[in-house]
Amino acid sequence: MNIHEYQAKELLKKHGVKIQEGIVASTADEALEAAKKLNAETGTSWYVIKAQIHAGGRGKGTVNETGSHGVVLAKSLDTVPTIAGAILGGTLVTHQTGPAGKKVNKVLIAQDVYYPGDSAPKEYYMGILLDRAKGCNVIMASTEGGMDIEEVAENSPEKIIKEWIDPKVGLQGFQARKVAFKLGLEGNAFKEMVKFIFSLYKAYESSDSSMFEINPVLKTSDNKILAVDAKVNLDDNALMRHPDLLALRDVTEEDPAEVEAGKFGLSYVKLDGNVGCMVNGAGLAMATMDIIKLSGGEPANFLDVGGSANAETVEAGFRIILQDPNVKAILINIFGGIVRCDRVANGVVEAYKKIGNISIPIIVRLQGTNAEEGAKIIDESGLAVHSAILLKDAAAKVQEVLG
Repeated sequence: MNIHEYQAKELLKKHGVKIQEGIVASTADEALEAAKKLNAETGTSWYVIKAQIHAGGRGKGTVNETGSHGVVLAKSLDTVPTIAGAILGGTLVTHQTGPAGKKVNKVLIAQDVYYPGDSAPKEYYMGILLDRAKGCNVIMASTEGGMDIEEVAENSPEKIIKEWIDPKVGLQGFQARKVAFKLGLEGNAFKEMVKFIFSLYKAYESSDSSMFEINPVLKTSDNKILAVDAKVNLDDNALMRHPDLLALRDVTEEDPAEVEAGKFGLSYVKLDGNVGCMVNGAGLAMATMDIIKLSGGEPANFLDVGGSANAETVEAGFRIILQDPNVKAILINIFGGIVRCDRVANGVVEAYKKIGNISIPIIVRLQGTNAEEGAKIIDESGLAVHSAILLKDAAAKVQEVLG
């Protein structure tokens, strides 16, 4: 589960990570009040106004309606409402959102931390994630902060610092010092970075996150180390242990069909194809998408109904798939291991009748427990549903209905 920058920063601050302070706002008037409060608390007279969406590249992105960027510096209090108003309610398009963009419902009014001093501010990159191949967490850092880490990894891989953490002993002091040393830090900045790394790792582990990305981590002109941005992805499977973090979910940032699928315990991901698929089991779903491509079609979605498919979940799956206007056919591919095929067949027939007016062809492939009984139910239903037993039969029928 992704969370917004302002939420991620509050999470970091809770665990002792020093951050660029800010206040979230939903209107231009709220933005002005936030800036006044921030001025009183931090003394800042310049304000960084940041669109809050679940996507990166906001500074280079553009708000379609006004042409404003997603991150804008306001150099006076008077300009805050105008800049915030140009961002709020607009559709911000970045390289991560795609051409559709995302609507901006909130902005973060943040303090200016790039003030002059004894030395120039310096940006770094830092991330923590699970290295599945090694079975441990890894801290990734780079002196090339503020840039896409993928671009740095491709063009200058030697600038990526990696430090793996043994899960049996946790982060050790020498490891945090090694990262700070390799970043070229010294003196008070070195000490601050070591503290920053320890606090960041504590926040990562305590929240059961799957990824932390702080880009940039800033060394200020007076050698403080701050998180200027924060991207946090929480492990969905661990949210049951963190009801406070689950409350941070913003469903307006998610695909409505995926949100609807979650209500019924369905795993759904929308794709760009023309054949909807409903399957039980992730591996079978991947194989089904391969079948669709081999038959000349393109999968329109990944939809796993799990091992307890019934009339209610099948109906929910139908409705979700049919929301996509690009779908020209639906392939239901069920292996009856835990669930019986005749039960699924009855669910398909009931759902079909209940929804009504389904104008696109449906192919149902059943295999496993009571597969023949299931196929008989489909064939004798009198509905415009095609049954198949073998994978090649299902692929042929998909090709046939697509013409």
